[in-house]
Amino acid sequence: MKIALIGCGNMGRAILSAIISKKVSTPENISVCEINKDCRELIAKDFAVFTSDNSADVIKRSDIVILAVKPQSLEETMKQIGGKFCKGQLVISIIAGKCIATLQNGLKHNAIVRAMPNTPAQIGYGMTVWTATEAVDGQQMAQTRTILEAMGKEIFVSDEDSIDMATAISGSGPAYVFLFMESLIQAAERLGLPHDKANEMVMQLMIGSIKYVLSSDQPLDKLREMVTSPGGTTAAALTVFANGNLIGLVEEAVTAAYNRAKELGG
Repeated sequence: MKIALIGCGNMGRAILSAIISKKVSTPENISVCEINKDCRELIAKDFAVFTSDNSADVIKRSDIVILAVKPQSLEETMKQIGGKFCKGQLVISIIAGKCIATLQNGLKHNAIVRAMPNTPAQIGYGMTVWTATEAVDGQQMAQTRTILEAMGKEIFVSDEDSIDMATAISGSGPAYVFLFMESLIQAAERLGLPHDKANEMVMQLMIGSIKYVLSSDQPLDKLREMVTSPGGTTAAALTVFANGNLIGLVEEAVTAAYNRAKELGG
């Protein structure tokens, strides 16, 4: 595949690393547009790909163009590249909150994939939810799936509203998990555990719990019940969560994220 990236921050670099390491494409077939000179030189050094500060240079070298600029930079980027795409080219946008209609109007191009990856994609354990316009053909759908699978797992959805839902769950979700981990560590420290031991305990707790879920054929509620003895320590903790309406609070938080995603998308 001849692939271009426009914008190469943390997520763009994660995509670049993934498509090279998983042999989705080769350095000589990859082009990167990055306006930051230091970043551009580092990318050229680390990945041996073609780099430029001119988006037109990378578009004409590629069949697939991945838009990875910051949301606030999209309008200016579209002014530079709108109307410069050929009929057979595919655009994949990973720009949070920017809907397909905005991209089609600004780019003057119809073959567009909108994808919502998350930060674990940087280590190959990402979750990307994506959708595509009717102008994206079967080969381009397969190419998109191959690119996204290089970063972890992918789920295709037929309606764009599901992308906003995914933004609220898997896109923002790592921050929810990190916050809960922080809270556990702080609670452990207040009980009297030193930070290093509390940190190690919580990290292994999360890793072990996830691996246990994945290796089990039991649903989450059954696994939770297996840990919870009546009148025991776990039951005491879960009662506090229930009294504080943890489930309702999580639903409220996710709904707030979803509504904000829709606001950002217009």
